[in-house]
Amino acid sequence: MTEIPVISSHVLHGMPAFVRREVGEKALAQANRAAGFDLELAEGRNCFIPQSAVLGFVNAVARAAGEANLGGLMAPFMDAANYGSYGRHIIGAETLGDAIERAIAALRYHSTNDKMSLDIVGDEARYSYRFALAGRPGYDIVASAAAGVLLSLFRNYLPVDWKPLRVELDIGRPRQADPLEDVFNCPVHFNAPTVSIVFECRYLSFRSRQPLSQLVTIEDVERDRQGGAPQDLLDVVLEQIRAQVLAGSVSIDSAAQSIDMSVRTLQRELNRAGADFRSLANAMRYQRAIELLRHTNGSITRVAAEMGYSSPANFARAFRKAAGHAPSDFRSKA
Repeated sequence: MTEIPVISSHVLHGMPAFVRREVGEKALAQANRAAGFDLELAEGRNCFIPQSAVLGFVNAVARAAGEANLGGLMAPFMDAANYGSYGRHIIGAETLGDAIERAIAALRYHSTNDKMSLDIVGDEARYSYRFALAGRPGYDIVASAAAGVLLSLFRNYLPVDWKPLRVELDIGRPRQADPLEDVFNCPVHFNAPTVSIVFECRYLSFRSRQPLSQLVTIEDVERDRQGGAPQDLLDVVLEQIRAQVLAGSVSIDSAAQSIDMSVRTLQRELNRAGADFRSLANAMRYQRAIELLRHTNGSITRVAAEMGYSSPANFARAFRKAAGHAPSDFRSKA
């Protein structure tokens, strides 16, 4: 079955708000349509989104803003500490070298098909990251933002006036490169094999400047996402349906768009796996309805609206078909 690279929705932390504030509500709506679903509803939840949806989102924002250096503007605000238990596990390491090793070891709980490495040659260390969809439209934005994420790790361990030897980006040199050098406060090299932070290896032994408020183990990260990030198309589609259900609107067209696939191809791939979109969507809706009825006091009308049904009657009919009784009866029994 086709494999779709995904990444944790935590990478979106603050991004929709940044777009709304700096570019406008209209641009945010356009970017969400390009991604295939409302990313603002996914950013605070522990789920995975297709990397193609991230590229579609940032590319649409850049077009709406007319800003060629959107990645550079985003870079200072990117912070690995916001990446859920994965981020807390990383910055909980005692030294910078340990933090980088943790980031590499736990990457499979954060994304699929991405690569991360630490290489030491002489007195230089190179901390590198390779995005699975590098080179696709919109990647120039992601590359600069990714460099900002890598650099955020160093801020927890090194003096505030520290500067890397250089930042390397696996994108072509833009017409105006000076703004990126101002952002990263060091020379920037382009057309590199990966996004990399190059620094003196002696810094690897520097200890955290922040008091450790919470101890987070690799087992904690694993418990948050059993088995790591979803590996096959069926699991990825289930993630997209879950995000759509939370947004109150489920559509195979939007799901196909978010994974950069035609509706016909998506249907064929699901059929090959013995599934179909409608059945998956109905099962996910039913699961969410059970959660809302059991654990909230929202009225049936509100639950129906949250689920995207046009009327409470339509929701009750669908629920009765799945559960064998009305939602009000289920709630009273629960």
